[in-house]
Formats: sequence, structure tokens, C-alpha cells
Amino acid sequence: MGITIKQIAELCGVSIGTVDRALNDRPGISEKTKRRILEVAREHQYRPDLTARSLARGRTMTIGVVLFDLYNRSFAQLANAIERRSRERGYIVHLTLTGKDPEMEKNCLRQLVQRKADGIILCSVNEGARFEEELRGLLTPIVTVCNRISDRWPYVGIDDRGAMKEAVGQLLRKGYRRFVYVCPPLADRGRVNIHTQEQRWIGFREALEDGADAVSGGQGKFETAVIAQRDYLDALRRLDLAAGTGKTAIVCSCDAYALEVMHDCRSRGLRVPEDVGIMGFDNIDMLKYVSPRLSTVHYDMEEFGTRAADSLIAWIERGEAPSVPSLAYRWIEGESV
Repeated sequence: MGITIKQIAELCGVSIGTVDRALNDRPGISEKTKRRILEVAREHQYRPDLTARSLARGRTMTIGVVLFDLYNRSFAQLANAIERRSRERGYIVHLTLTGKDPEMEKNCLRQLVQRKADGIILCSVNEGARFEEELRGLLTPIVTVCNRISDRWPYVGIDDRGAMKEAVGQLLRKGYRRFVYVCPPLADRGRVNIHTQEQRWIGFREALEDGADAVSGGQGKFETAVIAQRDYLDALRRLDLAAGTGKTAIVCSCDAYALEVMHDCRSRGLRVPEDVGIMGFDNIDMLKYVSPRLSTVHYDMEEFGTRAADSLIAWIERGEAPSVPSLAYRWIEGESV
């Protein structure tokens, strides 16, 4: 059995409260005494009694995280940032993955609550009044990321609509007049939560609507095709790259799609950006290995994770849900358009 706080106090000739302050890096103790206590704790291989600490605080010091998967590098970066920040604040993370399955998500939430998680960070595939009633019934602080549920729940994200609109505006200024939009199925709206994808799609449409008035020579119409993931080559054939005067851009709702598009276009002899421009969204960390450099929208996924963890811990420890302002984003000028 390891040494206890009481035994450390006896060896150092101080009170139990002084030892607690030293071990938890709290003020009210001299540096000399603190160093002595920490030295004794190390010599005797002191290990904190986490169960006792949890009982004393009324918390388990654990945070649940519910994400779609880790195939998308954005989610992997998000999970890393949440875990790191939570660990810095003294919390352990329980990560669960739903595979975008609504029922699996609900099951993950129930399991985390049963395991006494102090709070949950949720990227939801569910939405609607009935689901919100289920969330309220969990009686657990919940912060949402990426997919907004409603204003009832703190949300960490960016203005996806504005970001996409500004990015497509960059393409219009570069002379692109024909567009293929690559995204997950938008018909899922109402069955699953596609808030982020929907906002990006709206921003894309608004950019073209505003851009139509700015095109000179009466060329106010744009040719567009909206397709899901792997059907973009058919869309390119429908637009006919060899016809007309406008350049063609493939606008992807995330970098993962953009990388697939770039690979497939190359395999079919299409040059990027000479024959077709490609734009992504997310600025995932692996883009530094890609040539030509992908033009994309950047936001700081590290900040996403840090803000989500800080917001949730503030709710856990203070008893009220803090508001989180929309995070910053910017256009990354690459070489693919």
C-alpha cells in the first residue's frame, strides 16, 4: 500500500492541509516547504486516491466525448485537443464513436452518463425536440461541437455559412464560372443532423447569387451541379470542360473530399488547376504533404477542442453553461485554384 497524505504530513512535520496545497499546486505555502513535500512524495511513490478525491469533490473528474469517427483528420485533431486540455485541467476523457448512427449516439450518451461522466462534449447526428428532451433528461452538462442542436446547448464552431460564401467569392474573383459542389447527401436533412454541411451549402449558393450581379458582360448565370462525394466525374462531363468560356471549379465541403477529387482527377489526366480548380474546407494538418497545395478554409481545430473542454469544465465546476463566441476562420490561398 502506498504512502498517504497523512504520512507525508508526519514525515515533513506539517499539516495535512499544507500537504494538500503542495500536491495540488495551490497558494498559501512557501516554496521551500512545497519542494520538501514533493520530494518526500516522490521518494515514497505517492499516488493520489482518485476515488476519495472524486467523493470529496462530488465529481468523477471524467469527461465524455461523442464523435462520428476518427477517419476524418479534423475529428482526430479535435479529439487530441480535447484530451490534452482536459488532462491539463485534471480530467480524464472517455472517447466514444458513433459511426454517424443516431441510435449508437444515444447509446453512447447513456453509457457515459451511467459511468458518471461529469459532462459530455457532443458532435451530434441527432436533432429535434424529442432528442433535446432526451438530452435534458440526462441531467448532465453537454457542450456541442461542429453540428449545432439548438441555442439550449453551448456550441463551439465557426460561421460555416459565411466562411463558404467568402471562399467561393475568391473563386469568382479568379474567373471561375462553372461549379461542381461535392458534399454528403443533403437530402438527409430532417432525418439526421447535418447542420455544418447545410450551412456550407447555403453559403455556396449565396456566393453565386451575389456573384451573378457582379459578372460583367451580361454573363450573370452560373452552371452548377451538386453531387454527393463520388459522382463528381459525371457532373464534370455534364458541364463539359471543353465547352464555354468559364473556368470550372470543384468546391468540396471538406478537405477529405477535396483530396479524393484531386487524386481521381489526376488519374484521369485532368490537370489541377490548369483544367479544373479544386477547393477544400477545414485545412487539416496533412495538407502540408499535398501538392499542389490545396486552397481551403482554415479554422483552428486545436482551439475548437480547447474551447469545448474549457466551456464544459466551467459548466461542471460553476454550475452554469457559458456562452462561446463563434471562432475565427480565414481563406488559405493554395495552388489548386
